[in-house]
Amino acid sequence: MSLSQILEKAKQRAQDLNLPYAGALTPQEAYQVLQQAPQAQLVDVRTTAELELVGRIPMAQHIEWAFYPGMVPNPHFQNQLAQQVDKESLVIFLCRTGGRSHNAAVLASQMGFTEAYNMLEGFEGEATPEMRQRCRINGWKVADLPWTNA
Repeated sequence: MSLSQILEKAKQRAQDLNLPYAGALTPQEAYQVLQQAPQAQLVDVRTTAELELVGRIPMAQHIEWAFYPGMVPNPHFQNQLAQQVDKESLVIFLCRTGGRSHNAAVLASQMGFTEAYNMLEGFEGEATPEMRQRCRINGWKVADLPWTNA
């Protein structure tokens, strides 16, 4: 699928879901965008603890949405985002399951980022209903996309 087709699909998905940002991408689509648009930026908003314990995506920038323990909101998130990411860039936000990254994409749009996308499913994906285990149904890791524990 071409870059324009992927982005059009993501924009339509956001419109269908009434999301206040440019688009919503699956992990596979996000990876394709990053491969086809080298200027695109991936921003991981998970905690440092999550990156260290669960894994990280080598190509991602890291700006914590909240701090562990306690999930205390990062009061500097907006300033850090403005300093590290160009407002004209296509930026994809990700977290564990898509919730914090949704909030980051909303805020980025309010800040004037016109190409802010949320990565649905997140790094670990949904938890299984029976055992509440992640990394089994969907998400970046289940899609077998590049990540590391290092």
